[in-house]
Amino acid sequence: MEVLMADLGFKHYSARTYLSKVLTEEGKELTRGNMNVLANQLRADNHPAILIQRLLEEAQKDGGRAIIESIRTPGEATLLRQFKNFRLLAVDAKSATRYERVVVRGSSTDKVTYEQFVADEQKEMTSTDPNKQNISKCFEMADATLQNDGTLEDLKAQIQAFIATLNLCLLYTSPSPRD
Repeated sequence: MEVLMADLGFKHYSARTYLSKVLTEEGKELTRGNMNVLANQLRADNHPAILIQRLLEEAQKDGGRAIIESIRTPGEATLLRQFKNFRLLAVDAKSATRYERVVVRGSSTDKVTYEQFVADEQKEMTSTDPNKQNISKCFEMADATLQNDGTLEDLKAQIQAFIATLNLCLLYTSPSPRD
């Protein structure tokens, strides 16, 4: 993400940040379970893409290029596919690597054992309920999959290679000289 934000001026919008804000406003504990319950409830009460729709509305209001993180349902990917410049990138890593990174992150939502972490991920992979996570289907819908088992530099190189396939025109402007 840093490559997209720093080098290309993308703004970042995260479902995790949005859900954390709502839970805090409701006075609820910030846990992965509470985030999932809230996300699934919002989808059931509205529609399967409501979280991403809200982030998309914020991004459209702000203008410019956007990264919308945490696409978890096929409905969310389908909503975003309406935009001709939308690209869905799946970022994957081995579960042990993801868990190590969660532990290092140290967020209150991440205080789980490895076994619980794996079990939670399994529940999120293949739900047939359109209001619940189906990450494996989102991976199938992705334009590209990046492997994130290596270093940050490895991931940045993959992102840069993907960006090169998009033929993005980068404009760097400098102040015009004064007469």
